[in-house]
Amino acid sequence: MNRSITMGQYIPGNSILHRLNPRLKIIALVLLLVFLFLLDTFSALGASLGLALALFALAGVPFSYLLRGLRPVLYIALFALIIYFFFTSGGVVLFRIGFITVESEGVEQGLFIVARLVVLVLFSLLLTLTTTPLSLTHGMSYFLKPLSHIGLPTEEVAMIMAVALRFIPTIMEESQRLMRAQLARGADFETGSIFRKAGSLVPLIVPLFVSAFRRADELALAMEARGYRIGARRTRMHEDVIMLKDWAALAIVIILIALALTFDL
Repeated sequence: MNRSITMGQYIPGNSILHRLNPRLKIIALVLLLVFLFLLDTFSALGASLGLALALFALAGVPFSYLLRGLRPVLYIALFALIIYFFFTSGGVVLFRIGFITVESEGVEQGLFIVARLVVLVLFSLLLTLTTTPLSLTHGMSYFLKPLSHIGLPTEEVAMIMAVALRFIPTIMEESQRLMRAQLARGADFETGSIFRKAGSLVPLIVPLFVSAFRRADELALAMEARGYRIGARRTRMHEDVIMLKDWAALAIVIILIALALTFDL
């Protein structure tokens, strides 16, 4: 596994976050994400960032994983900063380039949006890094179960979502391997215009799709060999029991959110 890809990976551990029930972890994540969109001050975002870092330390996740997890959102953050800096007016004019101005209101809003995005990604990474794909599948299928009454195959949908999440680092690793192979054959992905760079990526697309379909076929054969059948009633070796510590952890998250909203951090 390419350790430079963080999204979709699971880091084995025995911390309290690893042992929490996946269903309550999903509920806690949803509550925290909703809470992030209710915040409107930098102090509240700073407190949320501190909470995320404390949870990473509690889970025993190396700090390097945190940085690698933020790497994919750098381009989105940069794009958001450009949009807000140059196209949002209000406040004091910080500097002017011809008819384009950068004003304090745009800078403040851009930094706030990027900070919110960073904290959102950190909380989401915390779930995937401390929850096995199988446990994540069971948790998602539990919340999708009411939709089975209208004919939605909830178990299969949850499995598809978990497999797709799990295959993100695999596909990224495969694309990097193919790119290194093309570079060894003299391919150039760095020079030229943006259209030439995009055209140079075309030789990567076909083998990447072929590899993805081959892996999918191998996964399907492996699942069938292990007795997986679509629509069949599934049983579990270990029952997904919610214990007192799980409720206590969820209660702590709710209390922290309530305190933050009450005191309007």
